[in-house]
Amino acid sequence: MLNTENVGLGKVRSSIRELFEYGRKRKAEIGEDNVYDFSLGNPSVPAPPEVGEALKELIENCDPVALHGYTSAQGAYEVRKIIAGYTNSRFGTSLNADCIYMTCGAAASLTITLNALVNAGDEVITFVPYFPEYKVFARHAGAELVAVKTRAEDFQIDFENLKSALSPKTKAVIINSPNNPCGVVYGEEVIKRLVCVLNEHTKRTGNPVYLISDEPYRELVFDDSTSVPYIMNFYKRSIVAYSYSKSLSLPGERIGYIAVNNAMPEFNDVYAGVCGAGRALGYVCAPALFQRLIAKVYDKTADVSVYKANRDRLCSALTEYGYKVIKPDGAFYLFVKSPEPDAKAFSERAKEYELLLVAGDDFGCGGYARISYCVAPEMIERALPAFKKLFESYK
Repeated sequence: MLNTENVGLGKVRSSIRELFEYGRKRKAEIGEDNVYDFSLGNPSVPAPPEVGEALKELIENCDPVALHGYTSAQGAYEVRKIIAGYTNSRFGTSLNADCIYMTCGAAASLTITLNALVNAGDEVITFVPYFPEYKVFARHAGAELVAVKTRAEDFQIDFENLKSALSPKTKAVIINSPNNPCGVVYGEEVIKRLVCVLNEHTKRTGNPVYLISDEPYRELVFDDSTSVPYIMNFYKRSIVAYSYSKSLSLPGERIGYIAVNNAMPEFNDVYAGVCGAGRALGYVCAPALFQRLIAKVYDKTADVSVYKANRDRLCSALTEYGYKVIKPDGAFYLFVKSPEPDAKAFSERAKEYELLLVAGDDFGCGGYARISYCVAPEMIERALPAFKKLFESYK
């Protein structure tokens, strides 16, 4: 008998991917400019020019056998050393190369980390709204995902709900800041309070909890007053899952890393668990060419000003039309309140106006829809009349 759970996952795509595939077919039918696809978080800003220059240099000047050959299982030592050094200089940490494990992007970082930490029957907490694949990743590792409701007015952590959700089975908490799908950022005071709650839980139960920070959007913050605290400076049992997919506009290249805080008491075992989970899952030796590329462009970022302009334009226009919008601090997603209680019905109605919006239900948050605004500004301008007509259809 086959693994029925995995067969089911293979037969039914995520709702985001399903909508993206619908958009591809619809564009073929009526023309690309007539479909307003806000489904997928695929960066629309090109990679920084240094990326192309570095790739060209590597291909032209490096021995091709060495360039495309295996690295160490956890990644090339010199690349890991550079990442650790940059993290130390930027955030004041004391990491070394053997705190870093190179991965095939944030998804691999999360699946490896969860498989390193959890045992069957453990629980992993995250906060609503959350990236739908967290549930898949946690279950594959043998844990149950516990989704904690946040404050309705701003999606910040509701600490009373968190305290109620913590249990002797809690092994880890995943935070995602800036958040997909709502763009919320957890500031320093929120992180300090979160750490206090986790420390109190550990002291009371004797069960330590690991804090996993999912950070593909770390660099995508738009206002000078907004900053993303580095969790290793606040909590010893912390792990960062990072991806260059958004910061360097390289989503298809699948390159990122895990950083394990060497201040945690059981660091050696946790890092060994990461290496072992990577081995068991087959995630050894992340793409060698792009490891070496990262060593040259680790401190570069794509031009995020386009996303800021898109956010501001959409927030202003949709608010004017009557939508309820919570303005995001980062990432490139806008969470908009559905004009009707059923967000799936709202997203289906949006298709009548060729607007492709993802219902919030799969993010654990019914009544909202996600707009992915990492698109060409011209498409937003073309789509605005459709957004207006859609809202007016509810009057």
